[in-house]
Amino acid sequence: MNDEPVIARIRLNPHNRDVQRDLRDATQMHRTVMRMVPDDLGESPRSQAGLLYRLDETDTTSTLLVQANRLDPAHLPAGYGQADLKSLTPMFTALRKGLAVRYRIVLNPAKRKRLPLETKGKRGRIQPLSGADADQWWLRRAADAGLQVHVLTPTNMPPIRPRRHDPDGMRHSLIRYDGTATITDPDALHKAVLAGIGRGKPYGAGLLSLAPAPAA
Repeated sequence: MNDEPVIARIRLNPHNRDVQRDLRDATQMHRTVMRMVPDDLGESPRSQAGLLYRLDETDTTSTLLVQANRLDPAHLPAGYGQADLKSLTPMFTALRKGLAVRYRIVLNPAKRKRLPLETKGKRGRIQPLSGADADQWWLRRAADAGLQVHVLTPTNMPPIRPRRHDPDGMRHSLIRYDGTATITDPDALHKAVLAGIGRGKPYGAGLLSLAPAPAA
């Protein structure tokens, strides 16, 4: 596969039955986007493909962003939407320390509950975070990813509970963050964009979008 990913911006057709199904069912949406990556990727095909996606919705349009090492939108269902494909290499080339950027990301802020000492060897349940706790979680993750966040605007998204058995027995509580930041570590940021941030990646979380911030 290519060293650098591509991103597809797909304007969804609201009249398409496959689109309507996927907007209701995150498990089906995941299956649909996986159709765009090569087959035979082993036991963890999403990770091997570097696949991340996010649904951006307004009052009038739904746009699906899909990032991976290689994508073929021709494998989407017929009439699914209009797809524009571009390389992310120019964006990576432009990353530099001190650059002001605008960002958008949908996240699944969560932490694992601490258990008493007598339960050594067992793992606590994963608990979703909200409010100020979720904001602080994002600020820490952003710093680790090479971003100093200046503005963060949270938007609560509809929660997702996968139809298949979830080993953690939890739903995925999603929060979208929009704002501005300054790049502090371009290499760390490059890796974070490639790998995604946090949990819930099969369900539309973790894809970090960046754009130059307008001059003050």
